[in-house]
Amino acid sequence: MKKILLLSMTALILSSCSKDFIELTPPSNLNSSDFYKTQQDINQATLSAYASLRELYNGTYYRLGEIRSDNTTYSWLAGNPANEKGIDEFASPLLPENNFLMDCWDDSYHTILRCNLVLGRSDGATFTDEKLRNQYKAEASFIRASTYFWLNRVFGGYALNGELLGVIKADKELTPDEAYQLRRVPLEEIYELIISDLQFAEANLPENYGGSDKGRVAKAAASALLGKVYMFMAGYPLNKGNEFYTKAIEKFREVINNGQYALVASYADLFDVNKKNSVESLFEIQYMKGSPNGVTGSPWNNNFAPRFSDKEVVLVGDKSGQNAPTQDMSNAYETGDPRKYVSMRDGWVNAKTGAFETDKYIRKYYDVATSGSDNGNNWIELRLADIYLLYAEALVRTGTDQATALVYLNKIRERARNTPGDPNAPAPANLLSDYQLADFANDQAFLLAIEKERRVELAFENHRWFDLVRTSRAKDVMIAEQKADGFNNFTWSDDALAYPIPMTVMQANPQQIIQNKGYTQL
Repeated sequence: MKKILLLSMTALILSSCSKDFIELTPPSNLNSSDFYKTQQDINQATLSAYASLRELYNGTYYRLGEIRSDNTTYSWLAGNPANEKGIDEFASPLLPENNFLMDCWDDSYHTILRCNLVLGRSDGATFTDEKLRNQYKAEASFIRASTYFWLNRVFGGYALNGELLGVIKADKELTPDEAYQLRRVPLEEIYELIISDLQFAEANLPENYGGSDKGRVAKAAASALLGKVYMFMAGYPLNKGNEFYTKAIEKFREVINNGQYALVASYADLFDVNKKNSVESLFEIQYMKGSPNGVTGSPWNNNFAPRFSDKEVVLVGDKSGQNAPTQDMSNAYETGDPRKYVSMRDGWVNAKTGAFETDKYIRKYYDVATSGSDNGNNWIELRLADIYLLYAEALVRTGTDQATALVYLNKIRERARNTPGDPNAPAPANLLSDYQLADFANDQAFLLAIEKERRVELAFENHRWFDLVRTSRAKDVMIAEQKADGFNNFTWSDDALAYPIPMTVMQANPQQIIQNKGYTQL
């Protein structure tokens, strides 16, 4: 069968855990015909779903969520191949043959398949602890929902037939013949599946974990993600408006009022490799250095290091120059904002020449003790600051409580100004002072302040592009960014709001998988 989804029902190489949840090493190939029989089998299958997330975060998501936006670029763009220019430069064609899109599609459905196996096989397995049966199913439901949420935001949009389509819906185990018959379904239908999965996860996930299980998804993460889903449904392209902003507010309040979670005292602590899974974190993709062949380590030290740097930035390894902050991103920080010092650098000092190289790079995921592709940095997918800012935004958009919205916006600024910053650059006296309602002439000004705060608070965490799309701000922001990059003749098209369905998917079933507007139907 062709490479439509990689939804084959053949055996998977399942990741097991020899020590704890974080050490997700694959010791053997487990054949599906004699697997999924016991509680331990289902646990290992669940861990396999977690493990598959690493491929998505290692090299796909930051390209689609950050480099596509005005936040980052490639630091050696002049020599980049078409795959990279298509993501970064709107003046360059974004082709369905783009490898990053193919990887996103294939790796996402690989993850979904693993979740479907857990959901489909758990009820037939023998459990000694019945509570764990639904817990494992709830974990798989959350991971499937999170993955579909990414797919819907990346590929969902107006298709060539005029319909608003999502991706292919695969919510159960399928035979190869069944997989071949699958088509894209309405965007809202995928969101309905996501909501259903998250509601099941909310009802069946524990409040927290201890010991070696720390890092597994807990109930509050499902509530937080459900609130985010409602925010995106409220905005472009579904444009469901106030009803769904109100739904989001309800979910965000549940998370905010959960006494287990709070902002950490210092912004820098969020990204300290020794302080992972903090009280602010709702869900992190777990990485651990030191596993055989480095399969559980994160590669971002080297991926994000300037290509032509030496030991000035990371100790060893191949520097990739990816996801480099733009000048506009650098300028977005207020003078002295400690988050900039934590998150990025405007350049580095060349050890051979002594010259300052104005080659910007991300510092947020730097593990000083190691380098190369085997680092221990987790990727924080959901955290409380994100929820605070979305909550504030939803309150303003519904016109329900601007005073409370202001409180949560200022909580983020307060934590930022209390974070240690650049020791060589004393902070100004009015550093990140609290906003007052009088600062905003209208709701739009308030919303732009929240947008700016989201940009600097969540910089390089894969939020920016999708925020611009859902708020219908992408056109204005990206026209300005492209002109700043020298593309003065660039003409915007709303077709750019959705990525094309990958060529491999189109080729697998010509004329049946409908392409998005602006791209060619096979």
